[in-house]
Amino acid sequence: MQSQALDDIARFLRRLQWTALALAVCWLVWVLAPILTPFVFALILAWLGDPLVDRLERAGRSRNVAVTLVFTAMALIVLAGLLILVPLLERQIETLIASWPHYRDWFMVTALPWVEQRLGIELTDWLDFGHLSQLVRENWDRAGGIAATVLGYLSRSGFAVIGIVANVALLPVITFFFLRDWDLLVERVASLIPRDHLDVVSRLAHESSEVLSAFLRGQFLVMLVLGVMYGLGLWAVGLDLGILIGLIAGLLTFVPYLGPASGILLGVIAALVQYGDWQHVAGVLVVFGIGQVIESYVLTPKLVGDRIGLHPVAVIFAVLAGGQLFGFLGMLLALPVSAVVNVLLRYAQERYRHSRLYVGTHALPEDAVPDPLADPHLPPPVDRKPE
Repeated sequence: MQSQALDDIARFLRRLQWTALALAVCWLVWVLAPILTPFVFALILAWLGDPLVDRLERAGRSRNVAVTLVFTAMALIVLAGLLILVPLLERQIETLIASWPHYRDWFMVTALPWVEQRLGIELTDWLDFGHLSQLVRENWDRAGGIAATVLGYLSRSGFAVIGIVANVALLPVITFFFLRDWDLLVERVASLIPRDHLDVVSRLAHESSEVLSAFLRGQFLVMLVLGVMYGLGLWAVGLDLGILIGLIAGLLTFVPYLGPASGILLGVIAALVQYGDWQHVAGVLVVFGIGQVIESYVLTPKLVGDRIGLHPVAVIFAVLAGGQLFGFLGMLLALPVSAVVNVLLRYAQERYRHSRLYVGTHALPEDAVPDPLADPHLPPPVDRKPE
């Protein structure tokens, strides 16, 4: 009995140590979040490119040659995308700037009176620029404090721009070294795993890698196809900003419902401002309706499937929570971390379904307990007959 109690205490202390280590890692990520973004991007790119490098190695090429070929192919794809997208986006932004007065007039003359008539609230006076200027003059001291705050933000933004440029310049360098030394990094990490847990950790790591790689590749293809489809569809409808709106909607597709919802909202506003009739609004709805049907019945089942296994509400919560805790880095890591956590939760469910806490003092029906996926570290189901 005393030996069992000591074992329980030792097990509790080990779990406490692992919990403290996990909390320390989370705190370190939170502190270093501003500088970790290029490293995480590079890590994801190297992880996605490593299977191609391994395939070239098996074909007889050396590691350095394989890494050079894969890295060059990735760089050419990114460069081609930039050469196509940057001029296109530049023209779209110029169109947006030129059309901005029309959007402002539509908002003040058409949208606000319609909202006021429906809700019975006076909003025009509060949003009138003359009224706002009068409020600024009457509260000059407070406006001076706001101006100082804005100037301080702009100065900090200058440093932020420099940081973004530095991160972009570092990204290809870090990606190349991660890709070249990927197998070595994996071996180093594997050598730190306690030997008693090596089989379980290896199985979970392999399963997580398969889920993540399939999900990320599939989701990226879905975003690309939908962005092109929405952009071309809205352009065919006749919207001057159709390509920009379509690309935004495709980019936001990784968050369930956010991509099509934002695209429909922006597309409807653009159609009303540019044409002012319901025929073009109907055209926008048709484009996004067809896109949603193709995504739901063709793209997602074929390219993504149920790779991540998360409910849409869980995905939205993960993205928002990651952004709140770690900023842009957290949003970048939200889905990969969620997929890994989902794998770990499935494993925890397996352990729980084969534990005394779940089984109790009575044996479960044979079909109620799933097989432990050939994991030798899972204890067998407890089979106790009622007294």
